[in-house]
Amino acid sequence: MQMKPGLWQQQTMKLTMTQELTQAITLLQYSAQELVEFLESKAVENPFIQLEAPDLKALYKKDRQTGVKSQTDDKNWIEHIPDSSYTITDHWNTQFQLMTLTKSQRRILDFLLHNMDGNGYMKIESSEASILLGEEEREVIYILNLIKRMEPSGIGARDLQECLLLQLERSLDAPFLAEKIVRDHFTEFANKTWKPLAKKLGVELNEIQQAADFIQTLNPKPGACFHHDASPYVRPDVTVTLSGDTIEVHLLDEDLPKVIFQRDYYEELAAHSDTDVKRFIREKEKDYQWLLKSLEQRQQTIQRVGLKIVQKQRDFFFSGPGCLQPLTMKEVADELSIHESTVSRTVRGKYMQTPFGTYELKFFFPSGLAAAQSDGEGTSSNQVKVRIETLVAAEDKKKPLSDQEICTILKEEGLTVSRRTVAKYREQLNIPSSSKRKRYD
Repeated sequence: MQMKPGLWQQQTMKLTMTQELTQAITLLQYSAQELVEFLESKAVENPFIQLEAPDLKALYKKDRQTGVKSQTDDKNWIEHIPDSSYTITDHWNTQFQLMTLTKSQRRILDFLLHNMDGNGYMKIESSEASILLGEEEREVIYILNLIKRMEPSGIGARDLQECLLLQLERSLDAPFLAEKIVRDHFTEFANKTWKPLAKKLGVELNEIQQAADFIQTLNPKPGACFHHDASPYVRPDVTVTLSGDTIEVHLLDEDLPKVIFQRDYYEELAAHSDTDVKRFIREKEKDYQWLLKSLEQRQQTIQRVGLKIVQKQRDFFFSGPGCLQPLTMKEVADELSIHESTVSRTVRGKYMQTPFGTYELKFFFPSGLAAAQSDGEGTSSNQVKVRIETLVAAEDKKKPLSDQEICTILKEEGLTVSRRTVAKYREQLNIPSSSKRKRYD
């Protein structure tokens, strides 16, 4: 083998990530909001690009004609006014305005209120607050006790046990047994080791059940009613409607701004500019052309992927989430003759409006489970979860179904699911174990 320096020619084929190709890929993965922000930045960068806002009146008229309820509908316009929420701090300040407090006490009060979480729980110990404020701990405890006497009942507690106990102490119809259980036997009660607890208290199991029913009427998060995040606005990219046995798919792009090239301004500059300026404006025109091409390709890809999803998940659009079938992005990519990463970018941040609600496109790619049917078809994890919920809702609460019993029923219905998988899905659905679902009426 010769190891001599020299020059050789070699031909290779490879894909070069040009700036234009990078832009097309980037636009594809943008959500609608991100796309609008990108177009606005392009309009600032390119003097020949102008964005024309969508004709909201035309969209409104079109929605009325097609029977689709518009966001500009005069019947629901008030729903889109931003919410100026009445916060829990406002609620407490209103109650404390009627009290005579010293400047020092007001300072302690403000500090404690700002150290409570959104559920109304106190997140700082009185001793720590005393050190940080440089105040006597007894003063901090005094203000803390004032807070605990405020509405809603249960606020200012350090944990769930104290929260429930505060509510029981102020309830006129609370069973004595309920208060005793929460105060002295809360761990045993929460773990539902009720048989030894009933023996210890000298009561019947149905008495503990009655106390438990009352405790369940209490609010474990008394401050949550004042704490809520504004629901994010979701703009669907694709809408699906049913017309008899026909599924109609529409791409929603009318509300995106139109990209317009200012031809008159371009020609005016081109006629009175030197070579460098002409080169600059030609580059900006080329940039505009590439932008249009990228936008068109983006819309076509979203439409193709959306149509394929509807085709593969046809049962969902007629019967709901319980009929969602296993589907992979690779499967869609192979049928559309595109790369799997293209499908992944397409479904990112895109939404589909369906007769059963608005879902992110990624929702239609659930994980699959093996099925016992001879035809080898699979079932989605979503189907199994829906079935578990149905079984638990219909069970005899005195003899609730164990995970193994649910597993057996699913197997008889043609769904091969392990007991461990049933337990995992049950926990994801926030369904307690059978021992904790059992009633003792």
